[in-house]
Amino acid sequence: MLFQVSQADAYSQIQDDVLLSSSLWINIALAGVAILLFVYMGRNVVDRRARLIWGATLMIPLVSISSYVGLLSGLTVGFVEMPAGHALAGEEVMSQWGRYLTWALSTPMILLALGLLADVDTGSLFTVVAADIGMCVTGLAAALTTSSYLFRWVFYLISCAFFVVVIYALASEWPASATEAGTDEIFGTLRALTLVLWLGYPIIWAVGIEGFALIESVGVTSWGYSLLDVFAKYVFSFLLLRWVAENERTVATRTGAEAAAPADD
Repeated sequence: MLFQVSQADAYSQIQDDVLLSSSLWINIALAGVAILLFVYMGRNVVDRRARLIWGATLMIPLVSISSYVGLLSGLTVGFVEMPAGHALAGEEVMSQWGRYLTWALSTPMILLALGLLADVDTGSLFTVVAADIGMCVTGLAAALTTSSYLFRWVFYLISCAFFVVVIYALASEWPASATEAGTDEIFGTLRALTLVLWLGYPIIWAVGIEGFALIESVGVTSWGYSLLDVFAKYVFSFLLLRWVAENERTVATRTGAEAAAPADD
């Protein structure tokens, strides 16, 4: 059952939980700093593809700051009654469903930036981004399903299946394209950072209050997600934009049709 709680009540509960509220405030502050920093870092980027990468990367903290304000205000927070079979069956539990909305909008920007960096073909990029969105939407379904404990885990497994598609592309397909594009060194670093950190999200879900509830504190779970966001979004974006700003010629001349075109005699 999904409880209809006023935004004011949700806001009060969040503010009363210092651990929870601090996990949200830290991301609002860091996202604000990141926006200003990334605008500055991209001020001299002029190549079309480089600017596309910059634009996609800039969207990451822009989406994040909007989302975290929504969570902190109680706008994108709800309360669900856990179904029979769950460790907290019958109890009313806070669900930060706004996080899934954030991930559905921000993680495609991360993959778009990586795909542009590696100069992958449009079909592969579309497939991976679609799988990523599917992963986030079914993750939300897992978090909000209250009719059956079994179906919470069914949605969780479907979400993980979508994630496998993303992992396969990043680990097996896109590296070859990055090598051809001449961006393999930075792509390898960002790919490793992304794969390691993104694996943390389903683990936190499984052990947190939405899964097995081995960790029953919403604040602790929220900090886990927030710390992953810091490195998977802001640190990732900084490393990417710094490299693009310093290697714009590589991005501009070693990608797409230009890379395939024969050199003039």
